[in-house]
Parts: sequence; C-alpha cells; structure tokens
Amino acid sequence: MEKFMLIFHGGIDHRSSPEQMQANMGKWMAWIDKLAKAGKYDSGEPLLPGGKLIKGNATGVTDGPYTEGKEVVGGYFIINAADYDEAVALCEGYPDYEAGGSVQVRHVMKMDM
Repeated sequence: MEKFMLIFHGGIDHRSSPEQMQANMGKWMAWIDKLAKAGKYDSGEPLLPGGKLIKGNATGVTDGPYTEGKEVVGGYFIINAADYDEAVALCEGYPDYEAGGSVQVRHVMKMDM
C-alpha cells in the first residue's frame, strides 16, 4: 500500500447555521467511518481558518494565507491506496462536493531514513 494525502479545498461555508454544520459533520463522520472500516483511513485533521504565511528567511511573517473561499485548505487526510486510481476512487463521497469543494490528491514520497 502507498500513502496519499487528500487536501480539501473550499466546501461548507463556516457561516452556516448550527443545524447545517451538524448535518455536514454527520456526512464527514460517515465518510471517515467508511474509509476506516475499509482499512484506507490513516489520519486527518480539519484546519482552523487563518494562519501565518512565511516567505523567504522567515523575517516576513504575515497573517493569512488569504485566498478565495474555494482555494482555502480546510483540512487533510492521509489514506492508504494501491495507486492513484484507487486514491481518486476513495474521494467518492467527499461531503463538500455539494458545496463546491474539491480534493487534491498527492502521493506521499517514501523517505529512507
């Protein structure tokens, strides 16, 4: 098995009602449960809005990154898949597709230590 990172862009509006956010969280938990039961889910975390953007030699630290809503990275998963085709197939059921979200799939490089 190879490791892949799923990077979640855009998606649910954080100004949604508590009921909408709870319903969306239920979809997320069901998707995570499905991946975990199949032995594909390794780890993942949501990210809080905001952060810091560091350029160059770290003397220029600014608030951000500020991007359009559809580009905001909301979180990530590490999954186990045989190849890119399987990793992409595992993105079926991503809860935020309905809200315009997207998933970036990246192959994690193995490093010999």
